[in-house]
Amino acid sequence: MQKLKSILKFGAILSDQDVDEIAAHFKSKSLRTSEYFLEIGQIAHEIAFIESGIVRIFKPDQEGNEITKYFFKENQFFVDLESYYSATPSSEAFQAVVDTQLFTIHKLQVEKLCEKIPNFFIFLKSITEATLLNKIKDNDFLNFGSSKTKYLEFVRRYPNLALQVPQQYIASYLKITAQSLSRIRREISQDRN
Repeated sequence: MQKLKSILKFGAILSDQDVDEIAAHFKSKSLRTSEYFLEIGQIAHEIAFIESGIVRIFKPDQEGNEITKYFFKENQFFVDLESYYSATPSSEAFQAVVDTQLFTIHKLQVEKLCEKIPNFFIFLKSITEATLLNKIKDNDFLNFGSSKTKYLEFVRRYPNLALQVPQQYIASYLKITAQSLSRIRREISQDRN
C-alpha cells in the first residue's frame, strides 16, 4: 500500500488526506503466473496498480498467435482504456507474467471519488497521459534497427523484464521469432566471452 500511496502523491495533485481516502478504496488482489486480470471479450470495470510483478497485454493475430503489445511493471497503473470508458468487450488480454500483487479499484468507486475529490480526476488524466507517452516512446525503438539492436535496447531499458519475462513473450513484443531471439542471445553471450 505504501507504493500505491507514494504514486498517488505523484505531481502533488492530491493532498495527503485525499491520498489516504483514495487508497482506502483499493482492494488487494493476487494473480498467479499466467492468470488473467482481464480476458478478451470481458469488459474492464477496474483500474489496477502493480505492487509487485509484471502484467503483459496481448492480442491474437489472424493466425491466432499471441502478440505481446506491452508490459506493465511494479509501480504502474493499468486498464484497458477503450473497454473501461466505452463499456465494450476488450480486444486484448491482460495476463500476469510472474506472480503479481495488485491493488484494484472499481469504476463506480472511481466515479464517486472523482465527484468528491475533483483533483483525483486530474491525477488519473495525468497518469493516463504519462502512460500513453511511455508507450509511444517504447514503440519508437521497436520500429527501427535489426532484431539484435531491438533486443539490446529492450535489455538496456528494462533489465528486470529481460530477466523475468519468458523468452517467447519478449520475442513476440520485439516482433521476432523465439528462435531468432535464442540465436541473438547466444551471439551476445559469445561476444562477451
